[in-house]
Order: sequence, then structure tokens, then C-alpha cells
Amino acid sequence: MTITGLIVLIIGIILAIALHELGHLIPAKLFGVKVPRYFIGFGPTLFSKTINGTEYGVKAIPLGGFVSLSGMYAPSKPGAKITNRKGQLTLAEEVRQVSAEELEPGEEDRAFYKLSVPKKLAVMFGGPFVNLLIALVLSAVLLVGVGAPALLSQVGSVAECVSSTECTDSDPQGPASQAGLQPGDEIVSWGGNETESWNDVQQAITRGEAAPTDVVIERDGERMTLTVTPVMQDRPVVDAEGNPVMDGDDYVTAPVPYVGISPAIGLEKQSLSAAPSYLGNMLWQTAGIIVRLPQQLWNLTSDFVMGQERDQTGIVGIVGVAQVAGQITGADIEGYSGLEKSADLINLLVALNISLFAFNMLPLLPLDGGHIAGALYEGARRQWAKLRGKPDPGPADTARLMPLSYVVAGAFILMTVILVVVDVFNPISLY
Repeated sequence: MTITGLIVLIIGIILAIALHELGHLIPAKLFGVKVPRYFIGFGPTLFSKTINGTEYGVKAIPLGGFVSLSGMYAPSKPGAKITNRKGQLTLAEEVRQVSAEELEPGEEDRAFYKLSVPKKLAVMFGGPFVNLLIALVLSAVLLVGVGAPALLSQVGSVAECVSSTECTDSDPQGPASQAGLQPGDEIVSWGGNETESWNDVQQAITRGEAAPTDVVIERDGERMTLTVTPVMQDRPVVDAEGNPVMDGDDYVTAPVPYVGISPAIGLEKQSLSAAPSYLGNMLWQTAGIIVRLPQQLWNLTSDFVMGQERDQTGIVGIVGVAQVAGQITGADIEGYSGLEKSADLINLLVALNISLFAFNMLPLLPLDGGHIAGALYEGARRQWAKLRGKPDPGPADTARLMPLSYVVAGAFILMTVILVVVDVFNPISLY
């Protein structure tokens, strides 16, 4: 079962990468850009085939992918500095020349840099957009087809007594226990009020009184009616948002009907309309992680070097994600069925695609977001020149940012190495 989780995750990663790169390739082809290569993975080529001028293939290490777009960078402008003090080509000029090498004579108009700004944005945003779309589809499958964790209108536990968690002979028996309620009972109605969710059960109890109340339950497929007599107990008062009301440092309490039951937690199917908000919440959480990434990476590294216990809620790399997938499917826990495992695996794939979207949208080269930022700058500069009656300044010279691109790439490689090492030698453990 552990291997099953790993296989599912590997397939999910490969599909996420392959479809991401298709999100770049398809609009590029539609707009006439020359696309020499489309590859999944890095390292030695395992298989490739050329179709309509594009070499499609798979490489040995399935941890990424790429699409080559000819003419990615515009040629240097007249008078631009193209050599350094030693007479060698600058890094920017090397990139410009390599970018132009794949364009044969007569193919100059097939260069990426000659596209209009909207078309450049479509090509570069296509990849991250596909990951966002995958995440949305998987979220819908999860919420509508499987369900999301929720408090069910089902009894999870029953308190044996009123006043204490460790009951003694002197403690009065809990109302629910006295009435015969048992874990697993499905509450159909409470005091004549139908209960479709745990919130309905809570409201029905709160609105009731400390008097005998008819409760309809379903147990082992049969419906029966029990009589529960709540008792009044002081409980913290909460506001409309569910937050406790405070009086200085003390909670404000008030007598409310007490029954002595807690809900079961399980998967509850949602409507399709819940998918966008679910996705938005995950996007917000991922953005927060990215903002705190340098600090989290530092804490992870220092804890590892100092031999401290790993933060089980901290960041993980691709190896750690694989470990989590294996632990999900390999877990042998009572009540953790195949349905719950499937839900957690789907949620993991949603998180993976959200992460791919969010990281690629960072406005840094060589990420997609860096190219998007360059196109937006180019468009803004052209509009500003047009408003002032100036000639078109032409495409933005993003090749000049290549030194920064190497720094960013180096930082990501270093981060990947750190995460892999920590995941291997101090793995995360769910159970």
C-alpha cells in the first residue's frame, strides 16, 4: 500500500509537469512560435520523437520539464554593451545569441520576442494556469465526489457523567448516557427539529430547555426515539463568529442545556460551488508559506544541524511529499478507510498543483512569473511611449536580467538539496 501511494504521487507529478508544459506549448504553437523541444524530466534522454518540427521526449529524472521557445530574448540594440572588460561576450549577449541560434533563415518572425504582449502573457501564463485548473478540478472531485472532513450529525462519543472526565460514583450520569445514546448513532431530529449537520444538533440543544426531549436517531439501519433530559451548566458565551466573549482575562459564561455528546468527524460531500472557495483558501495558505519560506528553511536547516526534532508541520520537499503519500496509503489505523486515504491523496495532489502555480507565478526569472513581469513591463513602457508621442521602444531586453536568473536558479537548487537531505535523514512522520 505504501508503494501504491508513491506510484500515485509519481504519476500525479508527471501529469502535472506534462500538462504545465503543454500549457506553454499549445498557445506558442498557435501563435506561430518555433518550439524545437518539449521534454518531461531532466538528464539523459530516454525516448524522443520529432513531430512537426518539435522533438517530444522523456528524460531520466522526472522532477521537472521544459519547452524550448526559439527567440526567447530580443537581440541587443545598437550601441548596447555586449562584451566585458576582457573582451568576452556578456552573459546577456550569450543568452541572446543562443536564443537566436535555433531560428533558421526566414524564420525570424517565429521568434517569441516578436509576439505582442497579450500573446506573450498567454504563452507564459498558460503553464501555471493549467496547474490552477488541475487543482480546481481535483478540488471539485474531492468535495463533490468524496467529501471534505466535517463534523457529522453523528454521535462520536458520549460523556458518562456530567461534572468530570474521569467519572466517580458520586458524579451524576450524563444525560445522553442516561438516555442510551451511543457512539455511531445518527441524529435525525432533536426536539422535533430535523438535523442535517452537527450545527443543527448544537442549535437544537441550545434552543431547548432542561426538560425531557424526544431525539430520533438511526442505529444499525433502524430508527428509534430516545428521551434525553439536558441539565443546565455554565458554558463560555461565544459571539456570532464563534469566538469566546471575554470580560478582562475571564471568559463570560452563561447557563446552557448540557447533554454530553461530541460529534463524529468524517467526510461530508459538498456542493460544486464550494470548490472555488476551497481552492482560494489553499492558495492563501500557500502564499503565506512562500512569504515565510526563508525563515522556515533556516529553521529546518538549523534544527537538522543541531539534531533537534523536526517540526512536523513545517515545509517538505518532493521526497517528503512522497513519504507523506506512502504513509497515507500504508497507514493501518482503525477508522481510516480507503475513502479517507483517497481524500488525503487527492488533497495532496491539489496542494502540489497549487504549489506549482504559486511558485511559478513569482516575478523572478527564470520562472514563468519573471517572463510575465517582463511582458507587463514591456506593455507598460510601450503605452507610456505612445501617450507621450514617442516611438515604440520595442521589446523589453529581459536578457540583461540573466545574472539575477542564475542567482534565483542557484537559490532554488540549494533549497531543493537542503529539503532532500532533511527529508531523507530526518523524515516527516504523520503517524
